[in-house]
Amino acid sequence: MAPITVPKSVIIVGGSLGGLMHALTLLSLPSPPKVRILERSPTALLHNQGAGVVAGNETQVFFSEYVKPGKEIAITSALRHYLDRDGKIIPESAEHRQQRMTSWDLLYHLLRWRVEGMQSSYVERLGANDGPKATYENGCTVQSIEDVPDGVKVTWIHKDHGEQSDTVDLVIGADGASSTIRRLLQPDVERKYAGYVAWRGTVPEDQLSPEAKEVFIEKFTFFHSEAIQSLGYLIPGQEGTTEPGKRLFNWVWYCNYREGSQDLEELMTDINGRRHAITLPVDTMQPQVWEKQKAHAKEVLPPQYAEAVEKTKHPFIQAITDVISPTNRFYDGKILLVGDALAGFRPHTAASTGQAGFDAIMLDRLLRGQLSQDEYDAEVMGFARRVQESGVIMGDRSQFGRHPFAS
Repeated sequence: MAPITVPKSVIIVGGSLGGLMHALTLLSLPSPPKVRILERSPTALLHNQGAGVVAGNETQVFFSEYVKPGKEIAITSALRHYLDRDGKIIPESAEHRQQRMTSWDLLYHLLRWRVEGMQSSYVERLGANDGPKATYENGCTVQSIEDVPDGVKVTWIHKDHGEQSDTVDLVIGADGASSTIRRLLQPDVERKYAGYVAWRGTVPEDQLSPEAKEVFIEKFTFFHSEAIQSLGYLIPGQEGTTEPGKRLFNWVWYCNYREGSQDLEELMTDINGRRHAITLPVDTMQPQVWEKQKAHAKEVLPPQYAEAVEKTKHPFIQAITDVISPTNRFYDGKILLVGDALAGFRPHTAASTGQAGFDAIMLDRLLRGQLSQDEYDAEVMGFARRVQESGVIMGDRSQFGRHPFAS
């Protein structure tokens, strides 16, 4: 196996979970490179980018081996079951299957603490991080990338300092499913709307009625009917607490909207008249849209789910899309696409965070000489293709087919 040259300088484009995970694996190397993270968001702290996260095996392995949080980061759900339209449990659907649920916010704060020493209420009891650190810069919009003899030249606009550039040994595109890096390298690869959206929200556990708690608490609960799927589970509450009574019930409700329809246009247009393509952020929904959806919930969802929707104060929307790059490696390995930038999974897979963790672990193994470049590519692309395809199958069955436990 030919030895891999460990980079001395790295730019990671994208400062969300995938970018932070890759930064941490680089900083964990015996001779860590200089790592610079360019995040497009102008604010110093991202927040509530996905609410609930299923902590699958890859996520758990990554946090155990690299983050070592020293605290519980997930809530265990011991039972998976389905409700009928009246809110009764479908007996044959009950399956004793343990799954771990966490929150995007908690994972993000722990990673920021490990990667560049950021302190917050989420990590105040964990002490200082004295290890190698990355530089994290907000408000950076990449303009171009260029293959040059001594590396890759990246040019970006900084919100405060204007145009800047740097040449590094390795660029990692971790900038999400609408990746700028992927667009610059492969402009023909498009992110396409799948025909439905996810309504999302959370409710404090202690605000749920006894009837709702009976089916939701420490259970993974589903409901299916024609063109509708809803699901929910507990996640850590404020400041990452997993203490009973202080957790959040996280729900997702998939609804179909035809592309170009008036309903979709109204849904994705915020209170300021801006039409969002993919995500309608928290607290920007038009009031009449939310009132209409709460009324719709009472008509089509089990009463426990209608209650959760009614009690949600800060809903948001994610349009469901498909995208996958045909390759992960460019410029002879000097640019890598990872996580959602490589393949944007439908959320039915509950594997987006897991993909980021898996890709980061594979990069670590590559740079430590445990994998060849070809083996790394095969592992990363194999995971991406396999899960992306399964997500399409699951999503299409949910929204355009007939589920076995549909009411």
